[in-house]
Amino acid sequence: MLYICKKDSLMRFEDILHNGRLWAVVYDGDSQDILTKTFADWLDAGFLEEFFSRNIQDLEAYFHITDLDQAIYDTIADAASLSCLILDIRPDANLDLLFRPLENQRTREMLLSREKAKGKRMTSHSSWLRIYAIKLDKGTYLITGGAIKLTHYMAEREHTLNELKKMEVVRNYLLNNGIIDADGIKE
Repeated sequence: MLYICKKDSLMRFEDILHNGRLWAVVYDGDSQDILTKTFADWLDAGFLEEFFSRNIQDLEAYFHITDLDQAIYDTIADAASLSCLILDIRPDANLDLLFRPLENQRTREMLLSREKAKGKRMTSHSSWLRIYAIKLDKGTYLITGGAIKLTHYMAEREHTLNELKKMEVVRNYLLNNGIIDADGIKE
């Protein structure tokens, strides 16, 4: 666990798989890492009912779903599947197959690039679940958050815009402190 201080706040990075390949931020004031918190929310029917009730227009417009129970069921199923993919502890598991550039048009590698992993659905509609991360090295990622993305662009809604902001705060902190790869985060 690495503790990072920034202006009276404390940010920790947790080694999720205990092998240095998958890290997650523990934000100031939180008792658990953001990946655990995100999956807990996505598996909580009460949280999901409130979220989809607030965002029913997006759910209808982009996914043509009007049944909140169906949205909740699909989210819980997708979250369980995505957590199995991300938390794959096999030594040969390749996170690079799961994470893709956040910017769909990006074609080359960048230093501490912003990445996303999304759920895979085989029926009815594509998954709206996203995990956001900073790529530290080939096969090594730092999770900064996650969201239920119901619109085309992240900047269209406050909850996804906040995920973009969190990614930038973490990325800028890493750059400002000379942490540019997996070795830097381990030190």
